[in-house]
Amino acid sequence: MNINKGNLLYKGKAKDVYQTEHPKRVMVKFRDDITAGDGEKKEIMGMKGYYNSLISAKLFKTLEDAGIKTQYIDLPEPGHMLAHKLDMIPLEVITRNIAAGSLLRRFPFQEGQTFDPPIIQMDFKNDEYHDPMLNKDIILALGLANNEDLRIIRETTLKINQVLKSFLESRGILFPDFKIEYGRDYEGNIVLGDEISPDTCRFWDRETKDVLDKDLFRKGESGVIEAYKKVANIILDEKDKKRWNLDF
Repeated sequence: MNINKGNLLYKGKAKDVYQTEHPKRVMVKFRDDITAGDGEKKEIMGMKGYYNSLISAKLFKTLEDAGIKTQYIDLPEPGHMLAHKLDMIPLEVITRNIAAGSLLRRFPFQEGQTFDPPIIQMDFKNDEYHDPMLNKDIILALGLANNEDLRIIRETTLKINQVLKSFLESRGILFPDFKIEYGRDYEGNIVLGDEISPDTCRFWDRETKDVLDKDLFRKGESGVIEAYKKVANIILDEKDKKRWNLDF
């Protein structure tokens, strides 16, 4: 399929966002770049963007079916996602169900410790300041969001966690933590955007506890693309695979 892209609006570490002919829609291109450590560690891994787009589209659609508004419109072809245009809020909203990663370096939690209720953490999305953790007062002082915005973001994030955790565990995947981002649409509504993929989430095999996400790259281990492919294979329905003529 021929993907019509207009002007490049934004170039991130792993995605490009293009204007479309429709003023309120953008085309998101998932690239094969993979980064870690504020972008200090980077490589290009063939098919990474392909699998991330399939996974993100499926998880966005799962949330839409549960009544959660997202940026997602369609996946015209793997690697390219048609989406609503959003004014992104510079917050990284991190939900933690199981203690892992940077949380263990910062606080005296036990690795694998479960959290019920989950921990909601918000970081300032800003490479210059190395994405520091925020509290409510700092968010308000910086003007990143107001009290009502934060209420909506927290309530929506908890619902997202509930929906995705249930869906993934039904497919045999544990969901230790994930990072999401929100933006405002043309009517000012707060909407889930960006992506939901092994780049932004931790996925563990429920039986073996094998890592199926970017932690493999962070730790310099092999099998990164194989892990992303496995996640796509597990969560996609047969109708999804048939649409894209996928043979895993």
